[in-house]
Amino acid sequence: MALLLDIRQENWMREEDLRDELAPHLPGVPIYCSFDEAAADKVVMLASIKLYPGVAAGLPNLQLVQKLGAGVDAIVADPDLKPAVRVTRLKPDAPAREIAEFCLAYVLREQRNMLFHQANAAMGQWVEREPRETLKTTVGVLGLGHIGGRTAKMFAGLEFNVIGWSRTPRQIDGIDCRAGDNALPGMLGECDYVASILPSTPQTRGLFDAELLTHMKPGSVIINAGRGDLIVEDDLIAALDADRLGGAVLDVASEEPLPEDSPLWRHPKVTVTPHVSGWHLDSLVPDVVENYKRLMDGKPLMNEVDRAAGY
Repeated sequence: MALLLDIRQENWMREEDLRDELAPHLPGVPIYCSFDEAAADKVVMLASIKLYPGVAAGLPNLQLVQKLGAGVDAIVADPDLKPAVRVTRLKPDAPAREIAEFCLAYVLREQRNMLFHQANAAMGQWVEREPRETLKTTVGVLGLGHIGGRTAKMFAGLEFNVIGWSRTPRQIDGIDCRAGDNALPGMLGECDYVASILPSTPQTRGLFDAELLTHMKPGSVIINAGRGDLIVEDDLIAALDADRLGGAVLDVASEEPLPEDSPLWRHPKVTVTPHVSGWHLDSLVPDVVENYKRLMDGKPLMNEVDRAAGY
């Protein structure tokens, strides 16, 4: 009963390095480092960043796909993934903290007028501008799960006013939690910044279209660290061009890598980062090991995904 590692990310973790960390915890288990080297009929578990074309179809006895990360939308949508194959994901603390820090960093950039001062310094100009006051600033956090909840708490801990939104009701101390589609437009109108940590589901894809963007507070900034298909990018650009929004920070895009000809690269109100808001996976090895053992023992899996819901 073999485990296949299929990462293919040059700037992240090599399959061979992960195998060397896993092997002492899974003695006697064949661990393959590429689809091409694997004995396909022996593979029962796949640990991967994504499902590459042809992989699911080429593993006839696959029982479990372990996502090496949080978002599973592309995996559950893969047409070659048989209905009986289960999907699990990671819920490590490190990337939750890093994504919260990412959102905070870009809010503070705006609060303290950093781009303004940088531009003036480059021209040798001493120009004062009043910073914004934290206690008078409202941050909205969309998605209040493991990562979104951590993000909301970080802002609240620094004394921002925080409104959290989720599809189903949540309760978090110190956070004004709201839920449901009807609550979203009004909440957006109160927020100076909106940080999205939403997954990609049928309900969230294209959520921020031209109509919903009109409900955002004039001059507000949207920060997307969830999934790129949340935002209709042409509608976002139109809202920015019309000065309805003050800016956008996009760590994710509808197509990744973002094409070179995308107008988002060159828009003066848009900051693009290459899906780096959450990087380190502190629980990767123990979670992969534990889910392999649970699969073999017929026990409930850690962080199993509802494939129909998409998360």
